[in-house]
Amino acid sequence: MSDEQDVQQDVQQGDEPHAHERLQQLQRRLAEFAAARGWEPYHTPKNLAVALSVEASELVEIFQWLTPEQSAKVMEKPETAHRVADEVADVLAYLLQFCEVLGVDVLDALAAKIERNELRFPVTGPPTSNCHSSE
Repeated sequence: MSDEQDVQQDVQQGDEPHAHERLQQLQRRLAEFAAARGWEPYHTPKNLAVALSVEASELVEIFQWLTPEQSAKVMEKPETAHRVADEVADVLAYLLQFCEVLGVDVLDALAAKIERNELRFPVTGPPTSNCHSSE
């Protein structure tokens, strides 16, 4: 089973501590990969943030001219599913490297952000589908 499948299975099974360990293991592998190639001097917060933005843009590019209906079906086609998975992996890799360099625990940061959003956007009634929090 691949690392990605392990993490996905852990999350689905609710095995949060193990998923956290797997995430840390992947961060170490990324750091070792960069160190073995002498890339550490280039992995500054600025450079990693820029690389993260570029990879996110490559993910957006896949969806750029699709209708909402077409975008919901991208994983049904092997050629686009592979591209989406690769770009998601690139985005996550740069995000994890960015967090490693700055000492951010990505899971703790996400949990804290969700808690702040739950306070910021309390449930006040039945869900609505016609607006988003940014509207």
